[in-house]
Amino acid sequence: MSAAVISTPGTTASAAPRRPSALWLAFLAAPIATGANAPVLILPDMARSLGVSTTAATWTVTVFAWAMTVGTPLFAALVRRRGLRAALLAGAVLALVGTALVASAQSLPFALLGRAAQGAGGAGLVAVAMNLAGSTRRMGAITAGFGVLGAVGPLVGSTLADAVDWRASLALSALALLAVPAVRRHTATAAPDRAARSPRAARSGYAPQGPHAVPFDAVGAGLVVAVVSALVLLPTAPLAGALAAAVASVPLVLHVRRRPDGFVPAAVLRSRAFLGSALLACAFSTSYFVLLFALPELVRQRTGWSTEVIGAGQLAALLTGSALSWLLAATAARLGHRRALTLLVTLGAAAPVTAALAPWGPALLVAAAAAVFVATGSNAVLSVHVARHASTDRRPAAIGLFVLFYQLGGALGPALAALLVLA
Repeated sequence: MSAAVISTPGTTASAAPRRPSALWLAFLAAPIATGANAPVLILPDMARSLGVSTTAATWTVTVFAWAMTVGTPLFAALVRRRGLRAALLAGAVLALVGTALVASAQSLPFALLGRAAQGAGGAGLVAVAMNLAGSTRRMGAITAGFGVLGAVGPLVGSTLADAVDWRASLALSALALLAVPAVRRHTATAAPDRAARSPRAARSGYAPQGPHAVPFDAVGAGLVVAVVSALVLLPTAPLAGALAAAVASVPLVLHVRRRPDGFVPAAVLRSRAFLGSALLACAFSTSYFVLLFALPELVRQRTGWSTEVIGAGQLAALLTGSALSWLLAATAARLGHRRALTLLVTLGAAAPVTAALAPWGPALLVAAAAAVFVATGSNAVLSVHVARHASTDRRPAAIGLFVLFYQLGGALGPALAALLVLA
């Protein structure tokens, strides 16, 4: 396997721009995972405060993941058209507005609106971080940061809810805003290649495609949002969700054929590297988020452990899996893509089987560690694999669509956990 270096927009193999440190990129992206996972242990408290059922409160997680899912390709299009600086600032504004809404929410609809804005803003920050990564090792730092801060999310969220309020727990993702100034300094030089034709455009991060900016494919974007929204409904309304997804998919396919360079590039969809990697990422992500939200209840049912012991055990398992995923990303070049993929598939299949059948608490924790290792490790390894097989001008779209599939698992997983275990 070749050296783990990819060219993000505005870079070439011979002259890559100076990038932000991997620590700043991880700090920009990873707090989103803390905010996403903070409700794991406090859903009953949130439900009582908002006057709804625990299953209804789970929608605060699903809506957050849905917004990240649909926001990812939208921000990829923004990166492609306007550059990384515009995407960074738009994501920061949405994250800030969403946090303000959540912090003042007194009803479920208001909380859902805030969570949607937080998720969409988080998608923008993650898109910028992943486009600036440039290598499997740096991408591994980002995804491992996701895993680590996602792992502490439930415990920190529960602690903040007890000490302050559950709303403070859902504001944790705003910590990512602290990294915006440091990353912003590097975004102008990381705009797509065509921006280099105009020094003024390069300084502003503007990235026209060709002599004139290509019109935004609003129809393609709308159809993608419709398909993803329908898929999110599958766990709670299988028939309606499947029917809506099928109905929305037909015009999307026809639209991609009519406009192959639109919001969803046909060249990306035809890539075997993209399709295989994206479907695996979705499966691994769904499995991880099901276990993340179901594990406390599964351990409670099958052991005599207290809530404190369960929380500490889950934290240790998720931290271990996250640390190991960074080691996988760091050694992926030496290990080779096929071997890394075999390891991920094997553990990815074993984790849910173990969780379903094992009657012992330690085995359930091992399953959780394996699930987070596979989810975060595959995100790093497969995203770089996808980027390598995409042309430079299609790379932001390829990364955005890949992350869409991963985030779709984040929307499906909590809903499935609520359906199978929490309810």
